[in-house]
This record gives sequence, structure tokens and C-alpha cells, in this order.
Amino acid sequence: MAGFKGQAEYSVDSKGRVTIPAKMRGELSPEAGETFTVTRGFDQCIYLYPLDTWTTMEEEEIANLSRYDREARHFVRIIMRWAEEVTLDAQGRIKLPTPLIDFAEIDGEGLIIGAFDHVEIWSPEVFDGYMNEQPAEYETLAERVMGA
Repeated sequence: MAGFKGQAEYSVDSKGRVTIPAKMRGELSPEAGETFTVTRGFDQCIYLYPLDTWTTMEEEEIANLSRYDREARHFVRIIMRWAEEVTLDAQGRIKLPTPLIDFAEIDGEGLIIGAFDHVEIWSPEVFDGYMNEQPAEYETLAERVMGA
């Protein structure tokens, strides 16, 4: 998989359905079966993982967290509590669970962002607020994160 990239803004209808951009749908592997696992993301957005990627995360990362560690147990409860499988319909849409729509404060419009191994869905207003809160300029951030 080359990775999800780009952005698009789509309406979220009254039933919670949103279209996943064709270029992002095209990045799904056959093993995903046109299915995503949606869950609570960080920074008040929704994460969509292709089913095969999610399965690998469950098996190789989540399952290996210590059940004796309080924070690990709490994290597992949170991420798994919100997790739900959704499958693309014939129009390339998925139905977002209402609790996730409420959590992300999505009201009629969703900003869909490719984030390499997953897709993020944001309220455009929440995303603007998030971007305005970031202290580092892009170049400074790139230097710190990627190394100089």
C-alpha cells in the first residue's frame, strides 16, 4: 500500500453517511474487503483503518500491551469501546457511528485527510482550530520530526 494522502471535504448526511474519496478507496488492499474499522482518533477526529491494517494493529500492538499496566488497560478500553467495522456501499460511502460524529463535532461537513496508514475525518471548524493551535511552523516541525 502506498498510503493515504490528500484531503477532501464531503457532506455528512443526516444518516451519518460520508463518501470516501475515490483516490483513497483506491488505496485499499483487497485484504481489507472494502471495510474500515472506525474509532476515536486523537485531537478530536475519527480514525478509519483499513480492516487488514486494523487486524495487524490488534494482533501485533494492542494484544501485546500489558494487562497489568493500568494505562495500557485504559487505552485498550477506550480505543476498542469506540471501534466499529463499516463497509463501503455501492456509492463509496460509509456510515459513521453517531457517538463518533458527536465526539468529533461533525455537523454536516467532514474534512477527510489521508494520514499514511489511515484516514482521518474532522469537522472543518475543529481542524482549523487545531491548526491554529500548533506552535511550530511547517519547516521547523519538519526539521524537529524528521531530523536535520
